[in-house]
Order: sequence, then structure tokens, then C-alpha cells
Amino acid sequence: MANRTPHNPFRGFLDVMSEMNRMQHQWLQKGEPQAAGQGRSHATAWVPAADIYAKSGDLVIRCELPGLSRENVDVTVASGVLTISGFRDNDLDARHISYYTRERTYGAFRRSMILPENVSDKDISATFSNGLLEIVVKGGAASKLHSIDIEAPEDQ
Repeated sequence: MANRTPHNPFRGFLDVMSEMNRMQHQWLQKGEPQAAGQGRSHATAWVPAADIYAKSGDLVIRCELPGLSRENVDVTVASGVLTISGFRDNDLDARHISYYTRERTYGAFRRSMILPENVSDKDISATFSNGLLEIVVKGGAASKLHSIDIEAPEDQ
């Protein structure tokens, strides 16, 4: 049997709803002038970097949120979907400065993922320290890959 990469039941971390909301907002704002550098697309939207891994049967999500405080971050669970959201504000007054380069992104962000069926809300805990959000889903990595035998049709 060939060496298989472990099944990743959490590959749905792509946030389709966020992208749809962003496109709707952009469409509703059509015709309104935007300041240079403020137009956001899927390619330029701020999406915090995250590591997702299994540790002792638990699912661990570590998300980098530099410059944010715990009060600016929300972690919610609804209908089996875990969502990390928040807002990073620009503390500089753009009327009094001239940027030479502007690489940091500000504004709202949201990342969502579908949790395994066996996870309960009470199995989830979160901590935030020094710009690093860590969410632990107890037993969340226990999902196993089940192999299905492929049989030949009877007429062959």
C-alpha cells in the first residue's frame, strides 16, 4: 500500500461567506471613490496567518493577530462552524502623514472553518497572548480516514 498523507478534515478553512460579503459590500459601494490603497480584493484582503494541527487527539488552531488586543477579537461557534473575526484599526491620522510605503492591512477580518461532527461547543477553549490566538478543540482531531473498498462490477 502506498504511503498516504493523513486525511485533513479541516481543509474547509477558506471563508467563502467572507468573500461573498466583501463582494456584496464592494458592489454596494460602486461609484463611490476610494482612497488609494483602500480597495480590497481577495488578493489584498487581510487574512491572518494560521497553523492548524493535531496534538494528542485535539485540534489546535494558532492564528497570528499582531497589533490586536483580546477585546478586538471574537471567536464564535454556530451550526458546527468556528469563526475567528475582529478588526485592526489604523492609529495613524492619514491627513497628516505621507506614506513612502504602506504594506500593513487594516480593517475587518474573518476566517471560518467547519468543525468535525463529534465536536461540542464546550469542547472548545481559546487563549490570546502577545498577538497569538490559540484555540483548542478537545477531541477535534479524532476524525479518522476510512478506506472504502472498490469492487469490480458483477458483469466483468
